[in-house]
Amino acid sequence: MHGEELAYGYGFWSLVGLNAAIFVLFALSFLTPVKRREWRSFGVFTAFVVALFTEMYGFPLTIYILTAILGSRYPALNPFSHASGHLWITLLGGGAWMSAIIHLISNGLMLGRL
Repeated sequence: MHGEELAYGYGFWSLVGLNAAIFVLFALSFLTPVKRREWRSFGVFTAFVVALFTEMYGFPLTIYILTAILGSRYPALNPFSHASGHLWITLLGGGAWMSAIIHLISNGLMLGRL
């Protein structure tokens, strides 16, 4: 991008907290833990919900880790942009045609599983 800053597509920590709280409180309203084992299971569920929304809105952990590995080969890979979110397109050269081909193959594989 000629002199422009790349958009930062993550870091919505308020959304992480809000969505995690909504999901955890919703589950808590139906499944009130009583025994220690139930609280432990609820804690695992809460950790999953927090990790899920952190990945969605906070930072893309998988892409962040792979950027450290692929950083020397793809120095322009920005782990915090949504444009880098589809690693196959990035690894195969990018572009609109590559995106269309990858999506057609992906859709075919998903429909083939039905």
